[in-house]
Amino acid sequence: MGLSRVTAVDRLETLVETVESEPTPVPIREIWALGDVALGLDPVERLDVYLTKDLLFGRDEAAAATFRDTHGIEGVGKTVDADWAEQYTAHLRATDSGHAAPERCLAAHLLGPDEPIHLEVCNSGFEDNVTERLAGARAREHYEEILDPRGVCLWVDGQRSETAFERLREGDFAFPTLAEALEMLGMDPEAADRAAAAVRDYRGTQTGASVRGDVV
Repeated sequence: MGLSRVTAVDRLETLVETVESEPTPVPIREIWALGDVALGLDPVERLDVYLTKDLLFGRDEAAAATFRDTHGIEGVGKTVDADWAEQYTAHLRATDSGHAAPERCLAAHLLGPDEPIHLEVCNSGFEDNVTERLAGARAREHYEEILDPRGVCLWVDGQRSETAFERLREGDFAFPTLAEALEMLGMDPEAADRAAAAVRDYRGTQTGASVRGDVV
């Protein structure tokens, strides 16, 4: 059933407030809203959010040893902040190989498990990653991996855009269709139509909260 547009934008604002006021497993530099909410749809079937994260610097070997012994998770204090992990241990998540996973930790911290929200997490800015993901998807013809380029920047380097939230609530942004946006990025019309359909079909299979992590 999704969320009403007003509810979706309120949820985005709450997410930004959480990043502003609480420790996070890794530093956050940008927050973008994309997809349905950026298009002004009502209801919003799924809320798509993009976070640009920074890498941690330094290594806390003591914390790494502690969490390895107590939780069987590697990399705390290296890929995920040790102070955050101590305070929010319930949100600590690992990869299938047992290493602390920043994107999964962020999803556990920021999202409820049943919320219709998809979180994209990458060390690269949104606009740069749009082109990177498009190039990779075209090369492999895995069009479902495309990152929707129709995004709205909500927060960057600690500064919130109040105008963005107001315009999202009003449905005031004008964006082309996804196929048209992909054509603007260099795809031919036929391929752009196929890619847009693949993205739409893939999104239709997602339920509850989901997350994807990228390193560019």
